[in-house]
Amino acid sequence: MSSKSELGEFLRTRRAQLQPADVGLPVFDERRRVAGLRRDELALVAGVSESYYTRLEQGASVNASKEVLDAIARALRLDETERQHLSDLAAGVVRKGGDRVRKPAPERVSETTRQLIEAFGDTPVIVLGRRSDVLAWNRTGHALFAGHLDPHSPEHPAQRPNTARLVFRDAHTRDLYEDWRKKARDVVGRLRMAVGRHPDDPLLAALIGELVMHSPEFTALWSEHKVRAWDVANYRMRHPLVGVLDVTQQAMTVPSGRGQRMVAVTTAAAGSKAALALLARATAETTVPTAASPEQARPARARSAS
Repeated sequence: MSSKSELGEFLRTRRAQLQPADVGLPVFDERRRVAGLRRDELALVAGVSESYYTRLEQGASVNASKEVLDAIARALRLDETERQHLSDLAAGVVRKGGDRVRKPAPERVSETTRQLIEAFGDTPVIVLGRRSDVLAWNRTGHALFAGHLDPHSPEHPAQRPNTARLVFRDAHTRDLYEDWRKKARDVVGRLRMAVGRHPDDPLLAALIGELVMHSPEFTALWSEHKVRAWDVANYRMRHPLVGVLDVTQQAMTVPSGRGQRMVAVTTAAAGSKAALALLARATAETTVPTAASPEQARPARARSAS
């Protein structure tokens, strides 16, 4: 992945979403050759020269100041998450032109984090790495999100489930979410954030390449260049063991986790609370079957539901 091309694509897609009237520019009766704002119009609103903005969009400028980035963010009407992504992408261009970036170290869950997972009791919890690999989960976290997979798989780096891969290539996971497209958009948006923060991660690039190759749906969403923050998300899930669950998935940054996030699942719906309690009891009393790959998900799901 090229930081320069990622920055240019992000700026172009955001520029294409705005019309002159959106930023207070006069609209003339003319045949416009581009969708959205032209470069000169965006530069005018941001208060920078057209040539400078063009160089930035083309990746030819590696020294954009915070003030300039803030001005462009305001002109593009970016929200806080998009502003952070813009900053990350610009920083990636600087790193490419300067110091060599070290290969990311293998991801591990600390003993402190494992103790925190246990402290959640029967509340479903998973810990995700920078690429959305599952680094750890508790019993109910495993049962809720991927009960058809080996519960010990996060302990082996080569076998770790990846939530993005599961959402786009795993039949069981697709069936879990009533509004699968909402979940898919959230997953893609978070991967976009990861690319901005880790532009030189070869495993992240390989994951994205795999999903582009195997999933037209991923490719279409990826081309939108939208970003999503790791915060709070609400979903309706249809679990094969306990039925419908209205859940809130809340992500928290793991201290000293180098990009790791802990996702805990709660619910305010009485029926969903009872279903989660049932899931906790079921996982304590049964042995969950395993599957070796995402392609084996549907047969495993059928066995778990029978």
